[in-house]
This record gives sequence, C-alpha cells and structure tokens, in this order.
Amino acid sequence: MSQEDTETRKRVLLCVNALLQKKARDLKVLKVSAVSSFTDYFVICSGGSDRQVQALAEATRENMKKSGISPLGVEGEAIGKWVLMDYADVIVHIFYEPIREFYNLEQLWPDIPGMDVDVNLSELAALDPGL
Repeated sequence: MSQEDTETRKRVLLCVNALLQKKARDLKVLKVSAVSSFTDYFVICSGGSDRQVQALAEATRENMKKSGISPLGVEGEAIGKWVLMDYADVIVHIFYEPIREFYNLEQLWPDIPGMDVDVNLSELAALDPGL
C-alpha cells in the first residue's frame, strides 16, 4: 500500500470516528476509486433530524481541522437534509434519513467494495482489509 493510500485511509477514519461520536446512523464506507475519477471513498451516513445532520457535519469538519485538513467544499449544511463534504479523496455524504432512502446512493454501485460500520462503536480502529 502506497503512502498516499495510507493517508487517504487515515482521512476516512477521521471522518468515520467524528460521525460515530455524534451517533450517526447507518454508517457505510464505499471504495469508489474503481468507478470514480474524482474521489477514492464515499462515507455515507444518516441523521434523524436536520439538526443532527448539521451536528454530524460540524463534528466532521472539526475533527478534520484538528488534523490540518480543510474541505475543498461543503454543500447543504444550512438546510441539513443532505450535506456533502468534499475532502478530495474522501467525500462525506450526511443525509436526513428520508432523503437518503430516496437517493439510495449505495445502490448505484452494488458491486464495489464497502463496509458497514457498527454505529455502537465509539471509535473505528481500521478499515476492512478489502478497502
């Protein structure tokens, strides 16, 4: 595994662990590098309300900022229905649950590598080996 891949995986874990701290629901990591030219990973989760979606986004931003990483862009944070946070090689999608059900991003690429994250964890130590 290259140094770049290792750094990307660390960024994924930073995002995932911030989301776990704020009790994200239905948390998934998808390795989209084989089907995407613009990013390597999607981190997808849900919140039970627009306020929780906003809190999940804020926690992600703060956790990444502590590591010196700023997003290239953030969309949808003010409304809190679908927040997209672009960290170049990692894109975080935080959905209000009914909006996530409607768009169902995970089903766009059913055969790509991915993992479900146990939302009862307080921290994820490592990604699955296939990611």
